[in-house]
Amino acid sequence: MKKLALLFVLASGLVFSQTKSLKVVSSKINWWGYKVAKTEASSHQGTIDLSSGTVILKNGQLAGGSFVLDMNSINATDLSGEYQTKLNNHLKNGDFFEVEKYPTGTFKMMLLRKNNKPDFNYIITGNLTLKGSTNAVTFPAKIEVKNGVLTLTSDKFTIDRQKWGVSYKSTMKDIVIKDDIDLQVTLSAK
Repeated sequence: MKKLALLFVLASGLVFSQTKSLKVVSSKINWWGYKVAKTEASSHQGTIDLSSGTVILKNGQLAGGSFVLDMNSINATDLSGEYQTKLNNHLKNGDFFEVEKYPTGTFKMMLLRKNNKPDFNYIITGNLTLKGSTNAVTFPAKIEVKNGVLTLTSDKFTIDRQKWGVSYKSTMKDIVIKDDIDLQVTLSAK
């Protein structure tokens, strides 16, 4: 009889442990790339869109998530007209992201832990896949869940593009571009 009562208590606890999926309804990924030489055009910035994404809430708290990046959407926002088109095409072709071969990237959250900084209350670690290569990235983020809506805003964080094979195919030209790319993510899901 005690075993039956224990099973009932355990089963009841599972009912109250609620897990649900939320779809990403808006998102923005900002990027910054830099040249080694400090000139007027020593950096570029832009955006990449998510094509889809899902976050997992457990008992009202973020417990995981996975996201698909639309690499065809890469867009330099610091330029316009012909120069913007040239840079966008340059980033999409075989010199950098090879979007015809790798049209999407992915990010899957693997670990989420509390951070004692109020501006960025969590540290997120996940696997970022670009151009068929997967590497772990870690960054601070502010995460809030209110009325069934999750909002996430990351601090600016840095990745080394070489780890994903994102390199200018000409060795001489690749050394004038810094390996570091800065990223900053904002999204909401409901």
